[in-house]
Amino acid sequence: MAYKKDTICVQGGYRPKTGESRIPPISQSTTYFYEKTQDMADLFDLKADGYFYTRLANPTVAAFEGKVAELEGGVAAIGCSSGMAASTLMAFTLCGCGDNIVSSSAIYGGTFNLFAVTLPKLGIYTRFFDPDAPAEEIEKLIDDKTKFIFTETVANPSIKILDFGKIAAIAQKHGVLFVVDNTLATPILCRPFEWGANIVIHSSSKYLDGHAAALGGVIVDGGNFCFKNNPRYAPFNEPDESYHGLVYADLPAAQFATKCRAQMMRDMGAMMSPQNAFLSWLGCDTLALRMERHSSNAQKVAAYLAKHPKIDWVWHASLPGNKYHAVAQKYLPEGTGGMLSFGIKGDVSQAARFMEALKLITQETHVADVRSCVLHPASTTHRQLTKEELVEAGVPENLVRLSVGIENPEDIIADLEQALAHV
Repeated sequence: MAYKKDTICVQGGYRPKTGESRIPPISQSTTYFYEKTQDMADLFDLKADGYFYTRLANPTVAAFEGKVAELEGGVAAIGCSSGMAASTLMAFTLCGCGDNIVSSSAIYGGTFNLFAVTLPKLGIYTRFFDPDAPAEEIEKLIDDKTKFIFTETVANPSIKILDFGKIAAIAQKHGVLFVVDNTLATPILCRPFEWGANIVIHSSSKYLDGHAAALGGVIVDGGNFCFKNNPRYAPFNEPDESYHGLVYADLPAAQFATKCRAQMMRDMGAMMSPQNAFLSWLGCDTLALRMERHSSNAQKVAAYLAKHPKIDWVWHASLPGNKYHAVAQKYLPEGTGGMLSFGIKGDVSQAARFMEALKLITQETHVADVRSCVLHPASTTHRQLTKEELVEAGVPENLVRLSVGIENPEDIIADLEQALAHV
């Protein structure tokens, strides 16, 4: 039986047997006991399901992975130590020296830096595009060494909404994987696999956990891409000698997730901890409820700020005049989330004066939890970018990023009002 998303939030990922714990127990163990040598051998050869070392898999992490995979409509998920670990493992699973990535420029600063600075040191280069560019312009960046197109559903911090139809058509035309970071939308507001994506990434530290308590990331395999006999993805079609000649493209399902776990997670060890998986699993219980409140609160706050004389501009797709309003109604009809950005009239010092005057809303290097918080991206998360790169990423210097929490919206607006009086 196919359940609705809010039911999956509460019931997905874990079904106890008679007499077992109703919620997943925390399996705080690095290793697992087996009586028979062959049972261990079968696990190492991927011939059987089970656990032998927490660097690769753990029962508590598996419960969280199952819930997220079910919420997204994917075939498998991999819990990682952070969102950045998820993006890195995904990239290394698909790319080698000489390969390239085609990515939206409107992405999280850490991901931009990974693609623009760190991966080139290993011979993997990224060609960035404006997500609003016409399809023909984006297509010119793809060649036979391109391994995936990367975008964000809701861009951080420019709050641009992805036109899935345009990017999915490009990816399908060229037989390239379409990877989407769905962190700020979550599967409650948008399920990218339904719009043509093949792999979904989450920083689960954000809305999935929802309480700023557990660091983590997730990679979800959509199981909807054909690797078999695809020359672009030769490593999936060649025997993996580290697994006795296993050919991942020959697997009946989850070819990407299996390769990612068996090779990259095995060798890099960026597994989510059982404790963080447990907290994130609990957080997902209320995800549907929270996303409804985050979205409605943000809509009210955006409308208030849009009319304030000391605000230069507001970016939130709930506003009828927003450039992405129509796209958001198509792909995120149930709400556009709790993230918005706005510009303070004046220079950087005015933005700082405003943020330092806030009382309820706090300055944090975080977003997307139950508490409202602000950040100045140009001097923090995007600090490593040049002025030109800031413009390319859609991050003007007067931009303030506001993550709207689930407090009473009147209290949030009152705090904004009193802080703006100091500008």
